[in-house]
Amino acid sequence: MKHNAWATTALAVSATLLIAACGSSHSSASSSGASSSASSTTSASTTGKFLGCMVTDTGGIDDRSFNASSWQGMQQAAAADSNIKVTYLQSTSQSDYIPNINTFLSQKCGIIVTVGFLMGSATETAAKAHPNQDFAIVDCSYASECLTGTKESNIDQLVFNTVQDGFLGGYLAAGMTKTGKVATFGGEDFGTVTIYMDGFWDGVQYYNSKHGTHVQVLGWNEQTQKGSFTGDFTNQTKGQTLTQTFISEGADIIFPVAGNVGLGAAKAVQDADNAAGSQKVNMFWVDTDGCISAQQYCKYFITSVTKGIQSAVKTAVLSAANSTFKGGTYVGTLANGGAVLSPFHDFASEVPASLQAELVQIGKGIADGSIPTPTKSPV
Repeated sequence: MKHNAWATTALAVSATLLIAACGSSHSSASSSGASSSASSTTSASTTGKFLGCMVTDTGGIDDRSFNASSWQGMQQAAAADSNIKVTYLQSTSQSDYIPNINTFLSQKCGIIVTVGFLMGSATETAAKAHPNQDFAIVDCSYASECLTGTKESNIDQLVFNTVQDGFLGGYLAAGMTKTGKVATFGGEDFGTVTIYMDGFWDGVQYYNSKHGTHVQVLGWNEQTQKGSFTGDFTNQTKGQTLTQTFISEGADIIFPVAGNVGLGAAKAVQDADNAAGSQKVNMFWVDTDGCISAQQYCKYFITSVTKGIQSAVKTAVLSAANSTFKGGTYVGTLANGGAVLSPFHDFASEVPASLQAELVQIGKGIADGSIPTPTKSPV
């Protein structure tokens, strides 16, 4: 896939990912996993249009995270090519993965895009059984051992080296904390989550080494790979409770890597600031620009640590529609715009100019390899 070359200005923290609001043009799918666009599927197949099909993970189409971003990428492909029609099926549990994929196989989809690490096995099995069917999967690769068998040439692996922008996020958090404590937690303990947390932890340590500070990270340790997880990507109450614990322990910047669970974290931050009568606790969003996908909490988001999912999915769908599809791996990085910090929005005047300049220089070092960003969660 072709992606724009990274320019120096992309490292500036004001670089923008074009990420649309999480609401889709479809209503949420029913609990049976059937898409609200089911009736349009037959129309697509009978009018000669190329049908792009997507299976969500259990977070749902409006998760304000990777499912919503993937669907936006599908819609962008359809907007770019009038011959493309897109549809989705929503998974309400992991048991929906295989039936949803099989439904799309029966509908002769031109490409089937599956979303999330947990869908690796179901996707790989289907790809092996149907070698002439194009597949793409978000946040899953052979390198990360999400796909484990013989490499199937009909799977396009769309992954993101978010240890890089996670590192920038950790450095920023360490430079912005007033209490000397920051926190991160995950939804579930697997590589596409912990890679963010590895970067965040190491970014804080790098700031400490450069500034002689001792900022602590609650909720994760990159060296031991131990930390805090809520156990899913949907239970906002768990996110709120865990964030309240971190706040009570002194953390004033929270970084949830947990999809919709992060809304619970945002509520805890809001409640803490309301109780204090001032904005003493803030946070980062993940995957998408939170000021777009969770606008109601924008005032608390210093930045968002993002993935260029929309562009990757759009490119995969267009390549399948144009008969140029090739299986393999696309890795989004800081250099190609696939893993960057979102703009500061309300914090544009709050982040010191000196810290912003440091972030630009560190970004250059990450891009050219002079500043290592270790992770035990390879993409």
